[in-house]
Amino acid sequence: MILPIYLYGNPVLTTPTLEVDPMDPAVLGLIHDMFETMYAASGVGLAAPQIGRGIKLFVMDAAGFDPKRFSEEKRVFVNPVIIQEEGEPWLFNEGCLSIPDVRGDVMRKPRIQVAWTDQDGKRQLQWFDDMPARIIQHEYDHLMGKLFVGYFSPLRRQMIQRRLESIRKGMTKVDYPVFAALPQGGRNKR
Repeated sequence: MILPIYLYGNPVLTTPTLEVDPMDPAVLGLIHDMFETMYAASGVGLAAPQIGRGIKLFVMDAAGFDPKRFSEEKRVFVNPVIIQEEGEPWLFNEGCLSIPDVRGDVMRKPRIQVAWTDQDGKRQLQWFDDMPARIIQHEYDHLMGKLFVGYFSPLRRQMIQRRLESIRKGMTKVDYPVFAALPQGGRNKR
């Protein structure tokens, strides 16, 4: 089922999440819906807060950037922890399904080690590089209540403030269902 994506301004996006039982049947069902929602919105990652759930869960499929290079990078991360980050930070122009039509340069480390539980309940520990590392860091930030616009300079944030306020009010047009923080007319868009 395609779920509405919560937009900038909704408190669930800036609230740190709680650990979850990876074998809870509700979580297992949610994983399928998250992938379906992510693909419908043409995303490469989606965190549970973006669909209104305050739990430590995100999905990613880096093949959206380059299917040949990242065809094996479709993953489910339950209760992830970034253990280490390495390398010289690199700049990349990021976007977010919860903040449509806003993009900006964000510095992130190119190599990370992550511990997590997969959808089969198995503990995993692995290093990720390049775009998968960036996607994981972006989605992990969501679990910590941090949005990518928080990395912008004060001047850049000031420049996009009007756009952020429009998104917060649900005054945005996207090709996927959304749930606005302050809907127009007192009702959320669906």
